[in-house]
Amino acid sequence: QVQLVESGGGLVQAGGSLRLSCAASGSNFSINFMGWYRQAPGKQREFVARITSRGSTNYAHPVKGRFTVSRDNAKNTVHLQMNSLRPEDTAVYFCTAGRLGPDYWGQGTQVTVSS
Repeated sequence: QVQLVESGGGLVQAGGSLRLSCAASGSNFSINFMGWYRQAPGKQREFVARITSRGSTNYAHPVKGRFTVSRDNAKNTVHLQMNSLRPEDTAVYFCTAGRLGPDYWGQGTQVTVSS
């Protein structure tokens, strides 16, 4: 089992930045992908970004060029640097980890962007 704990959410004005972090603990040997999803009120959970253990990254189109995902394999942590935030980025952000996809989920951290 893998436990994921997110931190770094909060309230920010449009155009501002936030940095989310996620620490993984437990049986980390099974983890290849780490990343982030988000869920806005009344909407389905959607993919945001992910990074493999070798550093390959993928981003959802709405965040490409504004968000950067990074990973510290030694510390089993993943980060999401979010710049140029928009009100439509408001959501609960979930950390994920897994071997072939999101097998494990964190509890989520709220990000609110005011206009």
